[in-house]
Amino acid sequence: MSQTAQVSSVKHALDDVLEFHWMMDMLQTVDVGIVVLDREYKIHMWNDFMESHSGLKAADAKGQSLFTVNPSINAAWFSQKTKAVFDLKVRSFMTWEQRPYLFKFANYRPITGTEDFMYQNVSISPLTSATGAVDYISMMIYDTTDKAAAKKQLEALQVHIDETNELS
Repeated sequence: MSQTAQVSSVKHALDDVLEFHWMMDMLQTVDVGIVVLDREYKIHMWNDFMESHSGLKAADAKGQSLFTVNPSINAAWFSQKTKAVFDLKVRSFMTWEQRPYLFKFANYRPITGTEDFMYQNVSISPLTSATGAVDYISMMIYDTTDKAAAKKQLEALQVHIDETNELS
């Protein structure tokens, strides 16, 4: 291999490492909770959003069972919810309207917010390996508190309007 080819190869490898680094930084700092679980529901990734809202450091969460870290999650229910993600390689979703939250985090906007806790939508996706197997899944936890509060206020207003119309 010529010296020019070796330099080019090393530069390409360095570029790959640098790209991997900024991608990992992005996953850590995005304003969405990201949790990666294996088939035994052991935590392999717990990003900054999760640290900030749970108070649990990633180093303390990693390797722990999801059900130990969050005992309020029913293991049988969650296993059923994720079975198709692992076995059929399809995504699964939970909306705040079906279940207000998966992780009971405090509303972090207590002055402007009207809710006591963070409403959440959750997407669960298969993480397919190079061999095509799904040994890990990712959960993305979205804060939907503003949407939930707005919908609840709109529904309350509609009830008030209906009651007023009945009295007229």
